[in-house]
Amino acid sequence: MTKKHPQPLLPRGWLALGLLAGAALLLVLTVYRAHASAPPVAAPGPLLVREGNRLVVPAGSALRDRLRVETVGDAASAHEVALPATVEADPARTANIVPPLTGKLVELKVRLGDTVRRGQLLATIASPDLAQAVADAQKARDALDLAQRALVRARGVNEAGSNAAKDVEAAQSAVAQQAAELQRSEMRLRTLGAEGSGVSSGRGSQVLNITAPMAGTVTALNAAAGANLNDANAVLMTVSNLEAVWVTVNVPENLVSAVAPGQNAVVALAAYPGRSFSGNVAFVSAVLDADSRRARARIVFANPEGLFKPNMYATAVLGVPQVRQPQVPASALLMNNDSVSVFVEAAPWTFVRRAVEPGREDGDSVRIRSGLAAGERVVVRGGVLLND
Repeated sequence: MTKKHPQPLLPRGWLALGLLAGAALLLVLTVYRAHASAPPVAAPGPLLVREGNRLVVPAGSALRDRLRVETVGDAASAHEVALPATVEADPARTANIVPPLTGKLVELKVRLGDTVRRGQLLATIASPDLAQAVADAQKARDALDLAQRALVRARGVNEAGSNAAKDVEAAQSAVAQQAAELQRSEMRLRTLGAEGSGVSSGRGSQVLNITAPMAGTVTALNAAAGANLNDANAVLMTVSNLEAVWVTVNVPENLVSAVAPGQNAVVALAAYPGRSFSGNVAFVSAVLDADSRRARARIVFANPEGLFKPNMYATAVLGVPQVRQPQVPASALLMNNDSVSVFVEAAPWTFVRRAVEPGREDGDSVRIRSGLAAGERVVVRGGVLLND
């Protein structure tokens, strides 16, 4: 077997290899020189510099794009508070129908929600007590008639000289007593509302007609026909005139001094989204509720369309008068331990922390009681970055 030996490179091969090595060396030298001549990369500057009690945001700091500074405004308008409220019937336009005596409810002439006119028949009640009262009045009337006839006879006899003057005086006294008794019994009938057409005869009793004392709507009905009315104080039904209603507002104790009659109010009802009704406070209670610690303020509304219905929920917005105060967005306020503070711009991009006393909130803004003046500039966005 013939053994092959490697052929030696020809002169042209050595020349190509040398050129390739030279090119590689030239590339390395070029890259090295480029890096050596490039300026060094500067280290990033600080985001924030503290100078005593001042915080400086230097030029080029990324914080500058994240901070927003605004001028403190001056709030002169009334502070608005939204308070829970309820629609109620005006008590002066509401009548609770209470039967004047016990008995049986013979017939109901109305239903819940019916509109009634003044004097309209609402119900009839059969009552033995009423029968007794009518009988007492009739008995007193007969006794007075008898006493008057006896007085006439006594006077005739006295004029004939057959009896003494004392007999006439006794007859006169009897007439006066029976007249008083008749007056008492008739007064009782009037108190019961059982005079004239209000009473009709029944079987062993008298039937009392219950009529509407005012025009309005039957807003409550507490018994059905055939029921025995044994509680003389129980309300049979309620008639309310809803042409005008109250919106009763629950005012917390800390706002009682700021709410007064005549004050403007805007009411929104949950039943009518997007609608509002303007009115004025007509009354503020003199005492607070012992449990809720709230006063009741009432706003009167005309209700010709019947939109306001008793027991509807509402929200009343009242304007509480305020002195002029600085006002800032709520986002400007920061908690610092147990106090509230803001960052005030002492110079361009230089801020100082300052404690403030916040007041009432107005939507997204807060009134400042002390610690800040209108016209100063404060951080309203991104302050938490300085706070940290």
